[in-house]
Amino acid sequence: MKCEIIAVGTELLLGDIVNTNAQYISQRLSALGIDVYYQVVVGDNLGRLIEAIKLAGSRSDIIITTGGLGPTDDDITKLGLSKALGVEMRLDKPSLERIRDQFKRYKTSMPIINERQAYVPDGSKAIKNNNGTAPGTIGEYDNKIYIALPGPPKEMIPMFEEKVVPFLKNKSDHIIKSHTLKVIGIGEPAIQECLGKIITEQTNPTVALYAKDGEVQIRITAKTQDPYLADKKIEDIEGQIRNILGADIYGRDEDTLESTVNRLLRDRKKTIAFAESCTGGLISSRFTDIPDSSFSFLNGIVSYSNEAKINMLGVNRETINKYGAVSMETAMEMASGIKKISHTDIGMSITGIAGPAGGSETKPVGLCFIGIALDSGVKSYSYIFSGNRLKIKWQASTKALDILRRTILGIEIK
Repeated sequence: MKCEIIAVGTELLLGDIVNTNAQYISQRLSALGIDVYYQVVVGDNLGRLIEAIKLAGSRSDIIITTGGLGPTDDDITKLGLSKALGVEMRLDKPSLERIRDQFKRYKTSMPIINERQAYVPDGSKAIKNNNGTAPGTIGEYDNKIYIALPGPPKEMIPMFEEKVVPFLKNKSDHIIKSHTLKVIGIGEPAIQECLGKIITEQTNPTVALYAKDGEVQIRITAKTQDPYLADKKIEDIEGQIRNILGADIYGRDEDTLESTVNRLLRDRKKTIAFAESCTGGLISSRFTDIPDSSFSFLNGIVSYSNEAKINMLGVNRETINKYGAVSMETAMEMASGIKKISHTDIGMSITGIAGPAGGSETKPVGLCFIGIALDSGVKSYSYIFSGNRLKIKWQASTKALDILRRTILGIEIK
């Protein structure tokens, strides 16, 4: 089945709101084995919305709209659907009662204008909204599926998961399963070259590569009528990929780089502390996003200025004067210093130039040094990252976490 997503709202066209709904729906549909061929954004204009819905119906099997289900005049999605499909709008009394009940819970009377939310295109069913007043709709016309979902993600996502996903699964006589491998230290083109025929001769399962935030994700999707066979197909391909990429694969499915590193530390009963300069605490922040990170992560220090590096971490003033704050030598002393004062098994540091200013011919913007101190000694690694300030900080924090992972496992640092 081919799907088209139509996001409705002038605020999306103006860039006031980022269209995260289309991203979320596309990712979930992909996991269900449904291809998204088109994404369209339409402003609050009834004529253009009708035109977009008619075009979508001419080329796609599933049309999903988001937004435009509110009570005001610019909320036109359901009206646009009814006119594009040539059907009348009808009042859905259960939806009206639910909307009234929600206002009663807030101890206020329902404005008459909110009745508009209870109308649906004739032939469609209302989808209960457990997180807002606007019900969604779902209907089939001329062998095409039309689904209208609310715009706010806190309303759209639960409705999609609770109602739309089961509906779409029932439309297929196949089982679709997906698993994702997380890869770091090697780029998308190199992975494609390494995997060779696995990519070029794929049929079922399919293998797709996605570059994302300093890593690459490999999604393996199998479609069968037998759940066991789907698992077996994925397992076979995954084994081949693991044999080729080896330690560059750091995790699977919901794993993050930081959760993987935390698990490695916890399993080995090792502790760590971070000393950060250019990343401003980003590595520590990513680590503390993990619920049980307190077992391995003891503390972090943001030593942004030279004086902070000297006074808090014990970096020698002579080291900074001779080599600079952004240097291999300073990174090593920062790592040793944080390990010593924190009494941890591992100390890790990062210092660099995140830009946009501050670079030079010998030390360009993006240059970072990452230090790691163990009981056996201290090492430092240098990298040059590209992009804006935020991107450089993220890339640097990701590289630091991967260095930590590889150090714990005793494998090659890239």
